[in-house]
Amino acid sequence: MRARNQIFTWFIALAAAFVVRALPGEMATAATADDGIVRVASAYDVDETVRRLQADIAQKGIKFFMIVDQTQLGADAGIKLNPSKLLIFGNPPLGIQFLTANPNAGLDWPVRLLVTQDDAGRVWAVYSDFGWIARRHGITDREAQFKMASEVIASITSSVAPKH
Repeated sequence: MRARNQIFTWFIALAAAFVVRALPGEMATAATADDGIVRVASAYDVDETVRRLQADIAQKGIKFFMIVDQTQLGADAGIKLNPSKLLIFGNPPLGIQFLTANPNAGLDWPVRLLVTQDDAGRVWAVYSDFGWIARRHGITDREAQFKMASEVIASITSSVAPKH
């Protein structure tokens, strides 16, 4: 069973890495109605971005669950992948409120934040827009909670964004 769970986790993590596509010259983009993906450019390499994001998450008292090193998973499978790490974290008292509104929201909670490097060497912090998640799961009675989650993830990713 453990091997099956590891294979499933690897498959989901690797698939997430292939979903993310950044446009040349982007610094940050808002999610579109179609994909719900928010991309924030990082001023740092992948490892430093992860370190800074983890530090910010810890400073905010948010529970950090794990890092999935997708590049290593790919290498273990004989597949080359640009640097890519998936951070999984959350605030259970907040996140569980989404699951009580719709248990299927567990597909998107805890929070997943992908740190990836594109072919041009740019590093991105990428996550699912919380408004999109609310629409995806038909959750209409947790506006304040989704707003708070959106503000927190924006604050976390701002810790690696280039300063203008």
